[in-house]
Amino acid sequence: MAKHETYAVEIAGLKRELPLFEIKPGLKIAILNILGDTELAQASAKELAKKLAEKQFDVLVTAEAKSIPLAYALSVETKKPYVVLRKAYKLYMGDALKAETLSITTGQPQTLILDEKDRELVKGKNVVIVDDVISTGSTLQGMRMILDKAGSTVVAEAAIFTEGDRAEWMHIVSLGHLPLFTE
Repeated sequence: MAKHETYAVEIAGLKRELPLFEIKPGLKIAILNILGDTELAQASAKELAKKLAEKQFDVLVTAEAKSIPLAYALSVETKKPYVVLRKAYKLYMGDALKAETLSITTGQPQTLILDEKDRELVKGKNVVIVDDVISTGSTLQGMRMILDKAGSTVVAEAAIFTEGDRAEWMHIVSLGHLPLFTE
């Protein structure tokens, strides 16, 4: 396995070394991958739940896949249900809603899909969008589009980290900020 430069962070009292990956020539980002890191997902959820305590919301919504453990742990902390917007349509999803976004980590368009059963759960409800890292905002935009179509009101957007232009993300409920690494 290739050895990568890393960026040291402290999240919710835990220290982690995030590997740096080049996403285009001269630009690297620190990759947070909470899949399998139960300790980090739970600690982050506990801290985000405190920050969301004054928000009035009914449902948490996230996009598949890396932020699912965070949404689950936040659901346990807040005692609110969570919904996962999927990236591929399956027949059992029925009359689903769709939106397209552009992923910074893959550089490819991605589709977000709200399952028919989850449409009822979010319809007319106040929701909090949850992500692991908010960077370009394209996934947020896709999630907002679907939730708007579903008749939901987004009352907050939460993430472990924001990344990039800090001023653009001042409204995000987060635990920290990751810089971009340019050469």
